[in-house]
Amino acid sequence: MTTADQKAWEGFVKGNWCDEVDVRDFIQLNYTPYEGDASFLAGPTEKTLNVWKTLEEKYLSEERKVRILDIDTDTPADIDAFKPGYICEDDNVIVGLQTDAPLKRAMMPNGGWRMVETAIHEAGKEYNPDVKKIFTQYRKTHNDAVFDIYTPRIRAARSSHIITGLPDAYGRGRIIGDYRRVALYGVDHLIAEKEKDKDRYTDQPFSEHWARYREEHSEQIKALKKLKNLAVSYGYDISGPATNAHEAVQWTYFGYLASVKSQDGAAMSIGRLSGFFDIYFERDLKNGTLDESGAQEIIDALVIKLRITRFLRTIAYDQIFSGDPYWATWSDAGFGDDGRTLVTKTSFRLLQTLVNLGPAPEPNITIFWDENLPRGYKEFCALISIDTSSIQYESDPQIRAHWGDDAAIACCVSPMKVGKQMQFFGARVNAAKALLYAINGGRDEMTGKQVMEGYEPVQGDGPLDFDDVWKRYEEMLDWVVGTYVEALNIIHYCHDRYAYESIEMALHDSEIIRTMGCGIAGLSIVADSLAAIKFAKVYPIRDETGLVVDYRTEGDFPTYGNDDDRADDIAATVVHTIMDKIRRIPMYRDAIPTQSVLTITSNVVYGKATGSFPSGHEKGTPFAPGANPENGIDTHGMVASMLSVGKLDYNDALDGISLTNTITPQGLGRSKEEQIQNLVGILDAGFVPDDSCAYDGTAGY
Repeated sequence: MTTADQKAWEGFVKGNWCDEVDVRDFIQLNYTPYEGDASFLAGPTEKTLNVWKTLEEKYLSEERKVRILDIDTDTPADIDAFKPGYICEDDNVIVGLQTDAPLKRAMMPNGGWRMVETAIHEAGKEYNPDVKKIFTQYRKTHNDAVFDIYTPRIRAARSSHIITGLPDAYGRGRIIGDYRRVALYGVDHLIAEKEKDKDRYTDQPFSEHWARYREEHSEQIKALKKLKNLAVSYGYDISGPATNAHEAVQWTYFGYLASVKSQDGAAMSIGRLSGFFDIYFERDLKNGTLDESGAQEIIDALVIKLRITRFLRTIAYDQIFSGDPYWATWSDAGFGDDGRTLVTKTSFRLLQTLVNLGPAPEPNITIFWDENLPRGYKEFCALISIDTSSIQYESDPQIRAHWGDDAAIACCVSPMKVGKQMQFFGARVNAAKALLYAINGGRDEMTGKQVMEGYEPVQGDGPLDFDDVWKRYEEMLDWVVGTYVEALNIIHYCHDRYAYESIEMALHDSEIIRTMGCGIAGLSIVADSLAAIKFAKVYPIRDETGLVVDYRTEGDFPTYGNDDDRADDIAATVVHTIMDKIRRIPMYRDAIPTQSVLTITSNVVYGKATGSFPSGHEKGTPFAPGANPENGIDTHGMVASMLSVGKLDYNDALDGISLTNTITPQGLGRSKEEQIQNLVGILDAGFVPDDSCAYDGTAGY
């Protein structure tokens, strides 16, 4: 422990974290659980209001008129590629922008030049021909490499949209750097640890793993040095640990800022910060160097920066993800393994930003819910949900049981151990469309094209036989899942070579857990359609070429989402069957295969590419999001739909299961107090201890 460390850590309870990089140990030994209410909170300061007003009037309002406000078309993005930028003179609490001006987007051509050029043209700008020359003639990109390797069947599946949204032209995301390490240890210590780790295996004979291990560590060390340069450009020396709360937040943000300056991942989550920050706030509040207004101002300033993160995206990308999300997910609350709540006063301060700054989708505030959370916090969460529709909820018992008490969400529902685990993100397969392919023998119901060879279609016009269709569906899933995982293995092999996330991985342990985040779309449609075939009579309707393009269904059948085991068991079987097929396939870098039931935003795009179903789902119409029941089919209420989703085995979907519900405040009760209590009751009922789902719930208009 250096003298600088001793000064920075003065007043903290010492432990293993002093000798090893172990942020969780630091938090567990030093944080203060808070079981009170929100009465201590402060409103926005004049400085906060001025920065937010300037941002709205000069930048956000203008951006809304044009989609993309500005682009730097001359400078390929990097951690220290841009001069410092500010919103206004009062923007001096938590500093740092992705480029040199608010909302100006940067090129990230390491992923692929084609997407960059398209996005620039769609924004009405012109690219720099010298930059294009570099990334088309001299520097191979991730996208180039992927398409060099793609097989004919992957290309066929991709073009027919049975696999959609693959990260083969943009950053994969789903990696949460442990940005807290920058504040707790300082960058020099992190560099020294990485250098030590790099040389740990110098006595081993050459192997591809050994060479890659050393090369990746060299890239991580270079990135940490660039991180120091970034901070110096804003007037900060982050070589040593933070000495107060302001520095702790600023140092942490510099780590995150370096990540979003250098990567445009599909999800760039910030992790689990409140308990960590709160330790510094509590120390400063006790020694009189900070008051509550100042603490809230710091958190407000950080959230302002998170709200204006931007990436250069194409219109097609925005259509897949229904807008321009970046999922700067901030995970909070839950319980520690020792039974203490992880709610702190800063958990309240984070929610208060939705009052001080108004509602916003970013950062994606995610509460790890447990019925035993402190009453005051649960009621404040419910109040903010009702007033802003800006909170997401996840099952803390499930996440903690599988991923520990220092886990955070990457994107919407994907949990991982912070700094100890990363995910190879994999978009998802259209499990609903695969059912139609099974019936049509591999022909696409939209185009009539034979996409998969060697499969016979269902014959005749009589009622479909459930056992026959299920057998065909399983066979089709073998092809679809095999093609899907093959594509993912190729993508992540290429991503590691040509678009490696050096700064994010520098803020991880040297030996980490890797998961392969597979996913499915259209679960409710599959479940209802198979239920219709099993319990009613379904007649195929063919076009002049014999292609089944529609269905006539006679009789009643159970539907998923109404707490009816007949349909819910089919849904659970589909999830298990697909996951079982995924598990059989070798994964890149020996990743652990996982699965998500998640289409919070891309369900519209999947629906456009898919035909009609036995369930009555019409051609070209949006899928229900995630694990939701079909729109309008869940007739037994919100709790029944939650119970149906809860029957999906979390072990078959460890990457997360999403249920999106919207409730109008009036539907919760007449008075605000009644609304709060009823929403708390719904969340408690949905998140019973053996609950299987990670629930994405909002309450609002």
